[in-house]
Amino acid sequence: MEKITMNVEGMMCNNCKAHVEKALAQAGGTDIQVSLEDKTAACSYAAPVKADALKAAVVEAGYQVV
Repeated sequence: MEKITMNVEGMMCNNCKAHVEKALAQAGGTDIQVSLEDKTAACSYAAPVKADALKAAVVEAGYQVV
């Protein structure tokens, strides 16, 4: 298992947090932890999932990965 942590801009509330969690889960992420205070999202993933696919899922959900 690999792990990724990304800085996410645009999350304002728990609904945003849930939206990011859902996007990561649908892209193959597991053990997902999203923090509104730190503006971060972290999750584990295994092949064939790629880190770029997880980042793209967050962007597609309407948030910026910086």
